[in-house]
Amino acid sequence: MQIELSRVDQSRSPQDRLRPDRLRSDCPVLLSQRLVLRAPHEEDVDALAHLANNAAVATMVSRMPHPYTARDAADFVRRTNAGEIGKCVYAITKGENGEFLGCCALEPHASDPETLELGYWLGEPHWNKGYATEAAHALIDMAFRTRDIASIDARCRVTNIASRRVIQKCGFQFQGSGMVGSLAMRGMVPVEWYRLDRKTWMSLKSWGEMR
Repeated sequence: MQIELSRVDQSRSPQDRLRPDRLRSDCPVLLSQRLVLRAPHEEDVDALAHLANNAAVATMVSRMPHPYTARDAADFVRRTNAGEIGKCVYAITKGENGEFLGCCALEPHASDPETLELGYWLGEPHWNKGYATEAAHALIDMAFRTRDIASIDARCRVTNIASRRVIQKCGFQFQGSGMVGSLAMRGMVPVEWYRLDRKTWMSLKSWGEMR
């Protein structure tokens, strides 16, 4: 997937392109072999609520409540389309028919302006089909090609073997472990922290070598 900077992007200073409030407005639709990543729509609410209202999904995502209702889904879409500062949120959809599969996102790191954080989830019927890895590749490529960043971070629960496999396929390297809050678990859960730096990303001649 090739992504080029627009003339407007090229004219901005590196500091301006790093500003969190630039991130939302600079989120292009992304196309991969099987997927289209685009902003969530109101038409996604039913599918979003159906797929997210699953403890197997919610307990692996830090900020997803359980149960997850249609009201939760509608509020998520509303906040996303309102341009919540610093977030670049995508609906993961099938390219062939537009079916909603889940969500992925990039957002500024809480304490490091040169780092973004990657997050993603898929509805259980769409697990083990390579969609998460494909979506993550598209987001990572876009981020490094259009942002002045040094690295991207990703975290997963220590029990989430599938998510760890996606992270590793994308070239992330283990950095350490810690605890994060989980809405669904109503408490803190142990997670692993991984990082992909620009030099490592540039050394990967093609994503196919990581599969």
